[in-house]
Amino acid sequence: MSGGLQATGTGDQGNDGQDSGRGRMGERMVSMGLITEDQLNVALQEKKISGKMLGEILVSLGFIEEEALTVFLAETSGFGVFDPRNTIVDGDALVLLDKNVALQHQVLPILLDNEKEEVHVAMSDPYDVVALDTLRRYLPKGFQIKPMVTTSAILSEAIDAAYGYASSIKGILDELEEGGEQQDVASLDESQAFTHPIVRLVNALVFDAVKLGASDLHFEPEDNFVRLRYRLDGVLFTAQILHKQHWSGISQRLKIMSEMNIADKLTPQDGRFNMSIGGREADFRVSSLPTVHGENIVLRVLDKSASIMPLGDLGFSDANMAKIDHANSKPEGIIIVTGPTGSGKTTSLYSMLNEINDVEVNIQTLEDPVEYSLPMIRQTHVREGILEFADGIKALLRQDPDIIFIGEIRDKTTAEMALKAAMTGHQVYTSLHTNDSFGAIPRLLDLGMKPGMLAGAITAVFAQRLARRLCKACKVEHTADAHECEVLGVDVADAPQIYKAQEGGCNACMEKGYKGRVAVVEILLFDEDLDEIVANNGSKAEIKALALKKGFKSLRDDGILKVLEGITDFDALSKVVDLRV
Repeated sequence: MSGGLQATGTGDQGNDGQDSGRGRMGERMVSMGLITEDQLNVALQEKKISGKMLGEILVSLGFIEEEALTVFLAETSGFGVFDPRNTIVDGDALVLLDKNVALQHQVLPILLDNEKEEVHVAMSDPYDVVALDTLRRYLPKGFQIKPMVTTSAILSEAIDAAYGYASSIKGILDELEEGGEQQDVASLDESQAFTHPIVRLVNALVFDAVKLGASDLHFEPEDNFVRLRYRLDGVLFTAQILHKQHWSGISQRLKIMSEMNIADKLTPQDGRFNMSIGGREADFRVSSLPTVHGENIVLRVLDKSASIMPLGDLGFSDANMAKIDHANSKPEGIIIVTGPTGSGKTTSLYSMLNEINDVEVNIQTLEDPVEYSLPMIRQTHVREGILEFADGIKALLRQDPDIIFIGEIRDKTTAEMALKAAMTGHQVYTSLHTNDSFGAIPRLLDLGMKPGMLAGAITAVFAQRLARRLCKACKVEHTADAHECEVLGVDVADAPQIYKAQEGGCNACMEKGYKGRVAVVEILLFDEDLDEIVANNGSKAEIKALALKKGFKSLRDDGILKVLEGITDFDALSKVVDLRV
């Protein structure tokens, strides 16, 4: 098996190749009870005569269903199963291969990932060396192949569908502008939905947003048009302006996908759906809100295929990393991460859990929703009216946990249960909505917690924001001006060299000047002195005064450090942190 496929698979797939390993594949199928020994012998004899692939022969002889063979290949090889009904195919991937070549070799490119130098492909036989070698000739040099498997019949239909209709946003919009009577989106049979340009347009817009890394899509109807904006690195920008005549179909399609009531246009609604974006799993939380110009619809994107970032890659300073290590090393107590929605609280908490994840500990989570799958960690989805946070904590405590992650403290009961867990020998990680780390204690007191209960139970409180990272390819060095020197606390005569975003950016950052985001953090570690102030119902000001005396560094301090290091600039920092002197 050549390098491209070997780099992507698992186990001993190299021994299961088309030429010499199908005997081993057959033996596995016998051992799993999918076929009998006699059936395998008959199929192997036919293979010698016809030269066909073993799987194809087993299906043609009626010894195994094609769907069962597909599942077997996926489970034993580590490849995923391709489901065209819930997959959006990448138009950039399709142009790699002519339709006739795709049909001949039963290969459908579904995602071209230039950043990872990978192409995801659907195949009826992921061990077909001829197909893989043919595909490799059409790929950019150095790209790896990531196969997914499906049946030959399903794949042929998917190839016809993918190549038979326009899939790019521009191509679909041109098709819509040509006019012609269109079937009502709401009356479509899902099996043929891809034939409708509105369905393909919604798919293409969603695909484009996810591929760019957008966290949200905003469909905003106006008088005569619909504006589509993506939130990228925390900032909204206009991605498309669509004709208003298409909005009825687009909004209906989004509501159908989200299982909303398409007839109700006067009531706010919430829904969700999941979709495979060229093989990358993504969940979407959808909100509709009636406005004077029609229903405003917002999609929040949760990219399930995104890997959990190591703590060291989030941008924590060395001093803050040392504080995190100190907090994580405590055998019990509660660690709280605070900040507004979209400030990266969940990402930081997941990274911390990943850091301490070990076979020797039992980590249990309660989340709404479960955003990313964590290996070896027992994750539970909270459901309103079925399993609430407070009842969930009670259930988790009966599961012999060492560490508990609670998605968010929202009410008194959840706060009480979290604190009780922390005081009975458990590490507890959770989030809270406050402006800074000093706001956590007053917020918990507002929820009805007693000072004596808080004292000694809290290990640390983090406050976090996300500032845009300067594009490494085009950031510009300059001498700090008078205002920047004032913020830095230095004399203009000693103005340092710092960086800022280049106006107009470059190709690497999509002409934005920024690419990605970095965590700006403050960490308040609790000790006996702070616990004493809390126990005596001390004020927020008293807690802050003592923390500053002990060398506490604020969000502002951490942000300024990142400006001096050339990671972000004052313009980006001022949008998330108060820089007033």
